[in-house]
Amino acid sequence: MEDWSARQYLKFEDERTRPPRDLLAQVPLERPRRVVDLGCGPGNSTELLVARYPQSEVIGLDSSPAMLRKARERLPKHSFIEADIATWSPAPGTDLLFSNAVMQWLPDHTTVLRRLLAALAPGGVLAVQMPDNTREPGLVFQGEVGRSGPWADHPEIKAAPRPDLPSVEAYYDLLKPVASHIDIWHSIYNHVMASPAAIVEWFKGSSLQPFLSPLDTVAREKFLAAYGKKIAGAYKPRSDGKVLLKFPRLFIVAVR
Repeated sequence: MEDWSARQYLKFEDERTRPPRDLLAQVPLERPRRVVDLGCGPGNSTELLVARYPQSEVIGLDSSPAMLRKARERLPKHSFIEADIATWSPAPGTDLLFSNAVMQWLPDHTTVLRRLLAALAPGGVLAVQMPDNTREPGLVFQGEVGRSGPWADHPEIKAAPRPDLPSVEAYYDLLKPVASHIDIWHSIYNHVMASPAAIVEWFKGSSLQPFLSPLDTVAREKFLAAYGKKIAGAYKPRSDGKVLLKFPRLFIVAVR
């Protein structure tokens, strides 16, 4: 898959930064020694961690060179490393692993979550937020368009739909053997968007990427046209002409 676009992702920076802000508010640490932002993207979540913990060592980690370039521009005094979360392990002295909207992309993210939590010293915290929106029209339509066009037999398109997250109970049972305390909750955001076309732009910065990446320019435009038509039919204008993007998210704060 081609690299992520930081510019596309940040078109909706305020809305995308709200979930990590809500997650951070529930982290029960006053002064962690080292904080690692797993999947830091363009640094918007890292910036929250720097503001919350000015005396701590805050490190951003991501596998996308484009995202890391943007993060380094944003926070030039802080360290950012390119690494794969699936195989990376925290160094001794790491007290907080913070992950905003990235774990859902890993093929076996449940195993990774447990491994990372187990790697922390007692009292360390793993704080995770993941979109839980695979049943929402915005994602359902991606799969429908992927299965219906001339690209339907492309192996990357077939593999592009993201599976549903496991249940809350499954996460609890997975993490509790290595955790002293777990807090799990859902929040549903209703983002006010200018139009159905704005919803398409939103997903172009995230879950549409695996569908569009394998396609040439002409095929991308056809895919987006078919997807946009479905979005316009499902997200109706409200009284002021704007539309609401319903977005459920799952939050986990686990203490080692």
